[in-house]
This record gives sequence, C-alpha cells and structure tokens, in this order.
Amino acid sequence: MPEKSPPDIDIFGLLLEKDDKGTKKKQREELLASSGVKDYFAEGRISINKRTCWGLECKLCIKACPTNALYWKTGEVGIVPDLCVYCSACVLSCMVDDCIKIERKREDGKTEYFSKRKDVVKTEDKINAKKRLQRVTEIFPTAEVYLEKYKR
Repeated sequence: MPEKSPPDIDIFGLLLEKDDKGTKKKQREELLASSGVKDYFAEGRISINKRTCWGLECKLCIKACPTNALYWKTGEVGIVPDLCVYCSACVLSCMVDDCIKIERKREDGKTEYFSKRKDVVKTEDKINAKKRLQRVTEIFPTAEVYLEKYKR
C-alpha cells in the first residue's frame, strides 16, 4: 500500500484565512523578512482595472513588485493583497494611467491615493522635501548658526 504524502501547504491560502490571534500579522512579517522588504504603511488597498490592463503585453508591474504580490494568472494580473507593501512601484512602472490604484495609510494617519505615475512622484517629492528641510534645520537651527560656521 503506498504511503500518503503530506498535504501541500498553500502559503497564499494561509494568509487569506481569518485570524483573531495576530498570527496572520506574524506570518506576513516572516514572509516580508525573507524578501528583505520593510512594511512602512499601517494599512492599504490595491486594485487593478482589468479592462484597461495590458498585462498580457507588458507585465511590467509584475517585474517591478519587490514582494511578488503581483503575479500572472490565466489572462490577467493577480494580486496577493497580504504580500503587498503599497510601495507604488507597480504604479510607477505601469504604462496605463488609472489602471493600478493604491490607497495607503501612513503611520501618522494620513491617507494617500495613487493611480498615476505623476501622483506618486509628486507625493514622494513632497515627503522628501520635508525630510531635507528637517535635516537642514537640525544642523542649522537659525541663520546665525549657519553664518557663524561659514563666515568668511
């Protein structure tokens, strides 16, 4: 009589199961740790408009995804929402505006929406400008401190 083989484990099915004890969050952290990607956003949502997606011809979003949350399934791009870190790499690589939509919530509670490359670049530029200004004001809190250091 042949031995029974152990059942195959479906990691995507494990992530999608309902969980009240926090093991789902732990599993997500373990999967993301193995890919080396950090989870910066508290929560979010991703969707792909199947009518405008040119996935069969390009698959650029699948190649750009750092966590493999996007994959090719029969005739369309599939999403594993539990693996998505809402980094917007897919929106930046997509050649069709309003095809991929991302909604993400930052730790400070601010919600951001992206569906075009232009929106992603503008938002990231605003955030980076604020960070640069904060760094400069930490080093030079006043104009006098700057002039004192670089006085000729």
